[in-house]
This record gives sequence, C-alpha cells and structure tokens, in this order.
Amino acid sequence: MSVDVTDFQIEVLDRSRTVPVLVDFWAEWCGPCRILGPVLEMLAGEAAGRWVLAKVDTETLPEVAGRYNVASIPNVKLFVNGEVADEFVGALPEAQVRRWLDEALPSPHAAELAIALRHLADGEPTVAAPMLGAVLAAEPTNRAARLALAEAQLVIAPDTVPALVAPLADDPERADRAAAVGLLAAFATTATAAPELTPILEAVRRGDWDAALARCVTLLGDRRGPERDTAREIGRAIIVMLGIEHPVVERHYRAFSSALHV
Repeated sequence: MSVDVTDFQIEVLDRSRTVPVLVDFWAEWCGPCRILGPVLEMLAGEAAGRWVLAKVDTETLPEVAGRYNVASIPNVKLFVNGEVADEFVGALPEAQVRRWLDEALPSPHAAELAIALRHLADGEPTVAAPMLGAVLAAEPTNRAARLALAEAQLVIAPDTVPALVAPLADDPERADRAAAVGLLAAFATTATAAPELTPILEAVRRGDWDAALARCVTLLGDRRGPERDTAREIGRAIIVMLGIEHPVVERHYRAFSSALHV
C-alpha cells in the first residue's frame, strides 16, 4: 500500500515520527520509475507496517523535490523522525532493494541489540548469546546481530559459527569480519596442534584475545615454519574481528606488525 503525497509535511515528515516512511520521487514520463515503482509497492505490502511507502510526483510537487536535492529520478529516500536517514538513486533490482532496506531501516530490536553488544564487548559472551539469538530469531535479516552472535558462539560453541557467518560472505560491510570469525572458529575446533600453538588455541577457545595476540607475537619472533604461519593467521584474524581501534589490538598491533618482519 502506498500514499500519493499531496501534503509532504503531514504525510511524510509528521508520519515518519511514528513509522519510517520510504519516499519514491518519480514522474509519469520516467521509464526507470515505472520499473522500480511496482517493486517498492510489493515490498511495502510485505512490510506489515514496519515502514510505509509514499510517492512524490516531482511534476506535481517540484518544490519538495528541489528542497531535497532530487536531481535525477527515481530517487528513494527513507525518512525517520522527520529526517532523511538513507537514500538511493536509480531502478535497483529487487534483491538489491531488499538488502538496502535491511541495512537502512532502524531495527525494532535496536535497544536489545545494543545491550547484547555491550555484554559482548565486556567479555560476557554467555550473557550476550541468548539475547542475540532472540533478536536474530525475531529479525532474521539483522546482519549485525548475526555477526555478533557468531562472535559470541566462537567462545561458546565454535562448531556453530560457520552456519552463522555463511550468509555474510557477500556483505561488503561485514564479509571480512565474518571470514575472520569463521577462521578463528576453525582453529578453535582444531583437534591436534603443535605444542607451541597450544597456548594460542586455548586463549582463542576462551576468548582471551589479549593473551592470544601476545602469544602470537612471541611465537612469530621465535619460530619459523608452519607454526609461525598459523600464529600469523590467527593474529590477523583477531585484529580484523576486533577492529584496529579495539584496546587489545592497540596494545599489540605494533609488536605484531614488527614480528611479522623478523
């Protein structure tokens, strides 16, 4: 269901304070608009009220199009709390529009996700995991919750991680981190390893990233051969997973980088 906008203030700005409003700036003469329009209308029908579609004819409301810098159409803008939260231009394919919506729409479980992420950051994966699982069950397209749950499960049940990260392989924002978590899970489930690697793998299994990186640095400086290669892979994966600005990474990054060239 969509609304043909006649009063932008009421039908878009005011309404967006209670529900996200997706605005399709279009015109009758625009061929790509006629391609995209039915896709947006179909997705709005599936949304079950999570967001609503409003259509702005740029020929009828040129002043509104000008106010929001609509230079070419179709132009789709998502309004949340009276402001543009995200947008795209052009007749994107249905799959791409779905992915865009998954990322752009505010999550109805944002508060629960934020609490779970805080527990995860505080080193409490067993507390975070059931909360993240509940968010993902209610919102299967929530990729942030999926990646965070994989990170928590890395410590709790690493054998479940591959299935969690697989759908993120084509996510340009999360693919690298997902691959890093998957690699660490593979090492965490390694049955046998050289004695020199045992302390590193034990640290990975308990989620002690500080100890794991410190052990990687030591092994990189002392060894040659396959054990050194494994320490390098584990160390790089931890850095990618945590991010360059994480306190643990900041503490070891320089020593790790230097050890790579020993």
